[in-house]
Parts: sequence; C-alpha cells; structure tokens
Amino acid sequence: MTQNKLSYDELSNILSQEKIVVDASEIHGIICGMLAGGMTVDDQSWIEALEDVINQGDKFSALVKKNVIEMYNQVCQEFIEPDFALALCLPDDSTPINDRGQALIVWVQGFLLGFGLHQADLTACSDDVKEALEDFSQISRMDEDMTEGEENEQALFEVVEYVRISAMLSFNELGKSLLDSRQSNKSVMH
Repeated sequence: MTQNKLSYDELSNILSQEKIVVDASEIHGIICGMLAGGMTVDDQSWIEALEDVINQGDKFSALVKKNVIEMYNQVCQEFIEPDFALALCLPDDSTPINDRGQALIVWVQGFLLGFGLHQADLTACSDDVKEALEDFSQISRMDEDMTEGEENEQALFEVVEYVRISAMLSFNELGKSLLDSRQSNKSVMH
C-alpha cells in the first residue's frame, strides 16, 4: 500500500488544479486530528466534514475525492501499525527549510481543527495528550523564518518527530481502532 502513497507535491498540485486553496499537509493534519480525536474509522461523514471545512461545503471532484480517500486509508493503516508508522505529509527534504516549517505549522493547525471536530471534552485526556495539544497550539502560531543550516535542520527534524509521536499518542489514547469498530459492527450484525 505504501508504494501508492501520493507525495505532498503530487497531492498539493491536484488540489491546486481543482481550485482548492489548502495543501496536502493541512488535509493530512485534519484527517489525523479527526481520527486521533476519537472519530471511528467507519464514520463515513468525515469526507463531508472535510468538504465543509476546506471547500466551503462544495463537493470534491472525483479526482480529489479519490486521492483524499486514499490518504485517509493510508493514515488509518499507519495509525494501527505496531511500529509507529505514521508519516506526516510534508514537503521532501530538498524543499527550502522555511517551506517545510510552514507546512508543518499548517499540518498542526489542521490536526487541531480535526481533533476539535471530534473531541470537545479534554478532561478525559491524559496529561501527556493535554500537554501535546498545548504544544501543538504553540507550534501553530510560530512564524519566525529559519535560515538554512544543520542546527535548524536538526531542530525542525526534532519538532516533526515530536508532532508525529504526539499525534500517535493521541490516537492510541482517544482514537477508535479499526479492530474495535469492526468488532462492534460484527456484534451489531448478529
């Protein structure tokens, strides 16, 4: 399944061609946030919620919908893999550092939006998840330019890793696993 994964650039280009003003990192962040916030993977209303949020309620074209569904399926798979497989949809390392940093900020903003759509009650969250969400809120407001260099590359790498691990922590704590939702469907069917 991984070999079919669209890159950040490929999906962002499709979105741009279809006159959708967000990029792939924001959509990926929203999807991750919805799942980490407790949306069941069988909840098919997520696509309409995404259309409302990023396309002013207009339906996605068939091409956009196909690619967004593929991204959703990939995220579901990565979240349930036992080896912390989630890969954030960000520009590749050859992209200027400021563009990668901006894409991370947009991803985090998307995550917070998606999370908020499905998890209003943070009192049930662990301190680790609350702290991660607070950190995400701070990351989402960052706006300093970074200069190219090994030190900033390392700093960006560490923030990306922190965000990635925190998203998986949130999903593991609050998200509904594929197995749970499939098993509950089986019990309903009998």
